[in-house]
Amino acid sequence: MRLLKKILPLLLFFVSVTNAQILTDKVQWSTKVTQLTDTTYNLLVTAKIDKGWHLYSQFIGDNGPVPTSFAFANNGSAFQLIGKTKETKGIEGFDSAFGMKIKFFEDEAIFSQQIETLKSIKNINATVEFMVCDDMRCLPPTEVELFFEISNDIVKKETNQKLTLLTKEDANKLLYGTSINKIKKQVTSCGSEGSVASRSVETDSLVSVFCLGFVGGLLALLTPCVFPMLPLTVSFFTKQSKTKIQGVKNAMFYGFSIIVIYVLLGTIVVAIFGASSINELSTSVGFNIAFFLILLFFAFSFFGFYELSLPSSWSTKVDEKSDKGGLVGIFFMALALAIVSFSCTGPLVGSLLVKSASEGGLSPLFGMLGFSIAIALPFTLFAAFPGWLNSLPKSGSWLTTVKVVLGFLELALAFKFLSNADLVAHWNLLKIEPFLGIWIIIGLGLTLYLFGKIKFPHDGPIQRSPKRIFVGILAFAFTVYLISGFKVNKETNTFTTLTLLSGLAPPVGYSFLYPNDCPNNIACFKDLKSGIAFAKKQNKPILLDFTGYACVNCRKMEEHVWSLSKIDNLIRNEYVLISLHVDDKKVLPLNEQINVERFNGTVKTLKTYGDKWAYYQTQFFNTNSQPYYALLNSDATQFLNKPVGYTPNENEYFKFLECGLASYGK
Repeated sequence: MRLLKKILPLLLFFVSVTNAQILTDKVQWSTKVTQLTDTTYNLLVTAKIDKGWHLYSQFIGDNGPVPTSFAFANNGSAFQLIGKTKETKGIEGFDSAFGMKIKFFEDEAIFSQQIETLKSIKNINATVEFMVCDDMRCLPPTEVELFFEISNDIVKKETNQKLTLLTKEDANKLLYGTSINKIKKQVTSCGSEGSVASRSVETDSLVSVFCLGFVGGLLALLTPCVFPMLPLTVSFFTKQSKTKIQGVKNAMFYGFSIIVIYVLLGTIVVAIFGASSINELSTSVGFNIAFFLILLFFAFSFFGFYELSLPSSWSTKVDEKSDKGGLVGIFFMALALAIVSFSCTGPLVGSLLVKSASEGGLSPLFGMLGFSIAIALPFTLFAAFPGWLNSLPKSGSWLTTVKVVLGFLELALAFKFLSNADLVAHWNLLKIEPFLGIWIIIGLGLTLYLFGKIKFPHDGPIQRSPKRIFVGILAFAFTVYLISGFKVNKETNTFTTLTLLSGLAPPVGYSFLYPNDCPNNIACFKDLKSGIAFAKKQNKPILLDFTGYACVNCRKMEEHVWSLSKIDNLIRNEYVLISLHVDDKKVLPLNEQINVERFNGTVKTLKTYGDKWAYYQTQFFNTNSQPYYALLNSDATQFLNKPVGYTPNENEYFKFLECGLASYGK
């Protein structure tokens, strides 16, 4: 029960969270400024809370929910805070989920902060971090930007420090060349009922991450830290249990404990970063570089240059607990397995968390669930049927070989994250040629290792078994496949797309020898104004493509669906393609770096082209997922049919494009 009480508050974060559609805000924030003297002001913040939900106070003890907190942007000389932020009287009561007395607000909460200005200022920016819950669930901690206008004079950008909030009409006109506030819907027989349904990107992502975690768990079983533990653990249960039924029950609880331990790890990762913010971090240059370095560190650990291990005192204390017997002892046996095997499972768990973090949302949770089930299942089954142990191969040097092979895979995956950073930051360094070259070198290194031409520090005498030679042949075949990526496709004047590398390698158009900014060498625009102007001139409908440089599903659509002749023909000849990258970190011109009001009434500062296109997508299309495809008329004021997201079925996507053409011709 104590363990459940500790886990329950963390699990409450993740109910009903999705990245496919923008979540409806449960709190609406507004600001007001009251002048007290010539130099002092009172900054008022009002929170309107949806019925049935409650917002937490600023003052909450440890081990409770995330308190409401404010941060005021100040360069140190513009103003100073007078005292602490005050709040209205709320409700105090015992919260059973967190097991403590907590102050919270319902319906409305008002916060106030007095300041003294030290020089003339026009406005103040601030952020509020908060968490809301109802009787059944909690939403992840959220951060919202606040804007306080000290002067009623509306100013545009004069310096880097003076930003103002423009009206939506003025902002749209400045950013997109139009003052429209919405795009009209056109009812069509082929698209009005949503006959072309996009697949749930979130569901597909969670399933794929779960499967990836399961495969990772199976690989972890084949490492020298885990595999020898199978017969030892099973022997313990069969000897200590008085009956076979009791042994099976104990083994099942042991497996369940393994699952709880690893899922809790995934839960903590989501709790730290937030279910929705992880997705944003996945396109961050800094995080992708950090992931690159982490995976390099893990890879060389598998190569045997150093060992990863947790403090020995941890395993000693856990072993003492496991000797107590009973269910508590079995749980600590599972914890001991996780700690002792960390030198082998740590890199796999870390890599899985890195990969799932790049997917966003609840992916770390599902990844750890798949990983833990794959490890727990064999221990449970072999304990229930100990006779199966006779069919297992004996431990030996092949376990070390598995570790080294995993090291090569980690090394290759590391460069995928470095490629993400390079694409988003426009460094133009790790283009398709050097990326393929690095993977070819890694593939050759793996091939030479498997054929016994390369040895690593913890390798013993090389035993050239038929299985090892077979895997070596597969590694060499994959290396040859990588080399074939340098073959030029004469139709598109680009390198050949390698299907197995979709989403892993840079786009083939990101090249030194055959550069092209558009997928499959289709003419495209990366600016809305110029794209609309061209569409009007050509009298063609628009295919609006919300995409991202680090978007895996975007690459899959472009390389597997758009490349098909019948679809390529429609996009290339019948539409004007406008591709807007929402993760583009290129800085906007100064006159476009403005404060805008977002869909939920909060203020957002647009600093990059990615900010600009992400704001456009959320404002006009009420979604923030990629890929996202909308067919519009030539001046982008009217939908031709229902937009779709990730649609890997070529026939569905072809009907989607045909439907748009039919609507445009009416």
